[in-house]
Amino acid sequence: MPLSAWTCTNCGHWQRWFAAPPQCPVCVDVRNALPSDGWEFRAFDDLAVGREARWEEVTPGVTGFWCEPQVGLGTCGWVIETGPPGGGTSLVGWEAAGLYPPAAIEELRRRGGLAALASSHVHGYGALFQLQDELDPPVVAIGVRDLEWTKAFRVTWPLDDRHEFAPGLVAHRTGGHFDGHMVLHDERRGILFCGDMLKASFDADGRPVGLSAHKAFHAQIPLSHQEIRDAYAVIERLDFEAVATPFEYAAGISTKQVIALYDRLLSAQPLAGPIPLEELS
Repeated sequence: MPLSAWTCTNCGHWQRWFAAPPQCPVCVDVRNALPSDGWEFRAFDDLAVGREARWEEVTPGVTGFWCEPQVGLGTCGWVIETGPPGGGTSLVGWEAAGLYPPAAIEELRRRGGLAALASSHVHGYGALFQLQDELDPPVVAIGVRDLEWTKAFRVTWPLDDRHEFAPGLVAHRTGGHFDGHMVLHDERRGILFCGDMLKASFDADGRPVGLSAHKAFHAQIPLSHQEIRDAYAVIERLDFEAVATPFEYAAGISTKQVIALYDRLLSAQPLAGPIPLEELS
């Protein structure tokens, strides 16, 4: 694409545009807050100055990539090793960091690049366009109902309600937070890459202590009862003991606790705020 890449300093969403874009479609959407002092957009080369790569293996075979200082809301890009232990391995990228400094791109090249790149929804896209430009993965996959948000990159595989990236690594559409929102279930490791269908709250020591679900976190708009029921029907069939959002990894949050959260939200007027995990255990 010949158009330049610009990011919104408020939320980090990237656009391809002739010059600085007139506005940010993600901030204008009800799920995000508007910038208090008007729009500010920065070009890729300008934004990259002074930023460094950080990555960490949060559990064997799953590495999170970030940039420091963070871009926008500070999303994380997950890289998941597929294949049997000790056998041939390929990498699937899920969500993306706000920007990938050169050291991060070189690390991904060293690991053999990405066999596939995907995301739960637009709030997790980060600099997905940069990974496509630099690494050219054969599969760039987004839920077909969310294609309107993908103008910064080219989707090569629009996803229906279920998609298997590798044996035991399966994406499922939940809808809810966005109509095309998808989660990724790592069956072998027992991890749900949950996008924004769940939000974990942490204490000062980084331990998860609360769990919530929302249509819009900043505006505190809850999911509707039907949206919760739709997600319930998907997630109750998935076995996991940890969740990974577009921002962090939370060990110890299980299928049982998520279903308990949904049961609570279905029992009365739904809410978007956290419920203590001890009440969901």
